[in-house]
Amino acid sequence: MTPDPRGYFGKYGGRFVPETLMDALLDLERDYDRICSSANFRQELAVHLKEFAGRPTPLYFARQLSEMLGIGEIYLKREDLCHTGAHKINNCTGQALFAKHLGKKRIVAETGAGQHGVATAAVCSRFGLECVVYMGARDMERQQVNVQRMKLFGAHVREVHQGSQTLKDAINEAMRDWITNVESTHYLIGSVVGPHPYPLMVRNFQRVIGEETLHQLASLRKEPSVLLACVGGGSNAIGFFHPFLATNARLVGVEAGGNSDQPGHNSATLKFGKPGILHGAHTYILQREGGQIEETESIAPGLDYAAVGPEHSHLKDSGRVEYVMASDVEAREAFRMLAEREGILPALESCHALAYLHHLSPVDGAIVVSLSGRGDKDLGIIIGSAGVPPAGDSK
Repeated sequence: MTPDPRGYFGKYGGRFVPETLMDALLDLERDYDRICSSANFRQELAVHLKEFAGRPTPLYFARQLSEMLGIGEIYLKREDLCHTGAHKINNCTGQALFAKHLGKKRIVAETGAGQHGVATAAVCSRFGLECVVYMGARDMERQQVNVQRMKLFGAHVREVHQGSQTLKDAINEAMRDWITNVESTHYLIGSVVGPHPYPLMVRNFQRVIGEETLHQLASLRKEPSVLLACVGGGSNAIGFFHPFLATNARLVGVEAGGNSDQPGHNSATLKFGKPGILHGAHTYILQREGGQIEETESIAPGLDYAAVGPEHSHLKDSGRVEYVMASDVEAREAFRMLAEREGILPALESCHALAYLHHLSPVDGAIVVSLSGRGDKDLGIIIGSAGVPPAGDSK
């Protein structure tokens, strides 16, 4: 799906920004259309994705998991094997290369789980760009390893103490920086959120996930039956789902159910949210009656966000994609399950999609889970969590 000229997917999207930023966004849209649609840019990007990011990633048959659950053949799209450990490198490589073509010398970004920050820092190092990453103080405490990785790549990591000290607040600070330094700086946003053209641009850089999966299934002569992906802002999910929208595959996005259905105790925007405006776009938002942004909660820092990409909002309303949720406890159990059954440590974000496998009925075609990242970054959370089942006790 392509947004309309004003940047709307149905009734969601648009540009809700200060006048000082409107011209920059219009210029960004024109430059994106001009540069990124060219054959030379696409060829250059393909080389970087192969040689630097490590694409294509495998489509892995999870034999032990399939036998244990008995619902069909389960495959994992192994984005955890990308350089820096997650799908974030796809978008970061594309946007950094785009910024180089624009002649920008400085990049600002936000990060929650730290994976986008690490990927941004890595591509800035590769392309010789100054890098500033904003990260909530709470997320920095939870993701110290990723903070150190960013600094090793030469990034300046700026701690955000406002609000809930998580992803929402990091985005606020990154946007303020960009508005102040728009002539020299490109804002490398990490998900399909924000004002147009960012949701479109990030979606298109992440679409490689689904395109590869489609071709890999065809080469195996497997029909896609169900696709599962976690949803926070929604970049891995939309990149995974988009090439399958025209197929008959069932598409399921899994949000963070946190520790309760009560407001402030989950991050299930499409389940409990209402349409509103946040970070420059009209989309579903977790908000209170007066319009204030609701606090969020998730064991997975990358899903701890009060909004979602506008294309996901449209796909929810249209019914083409189902949006469900998995709890913190279910995500922890899924982490243990994949580690013990397949020898893979998944990111806690991805564990939400894995957890939903327990709710599926048997199917004939392939079940594919987007394994959006690896779980090394989450070991501190997992090891310190009282809810992790003991070794050998996965269900």
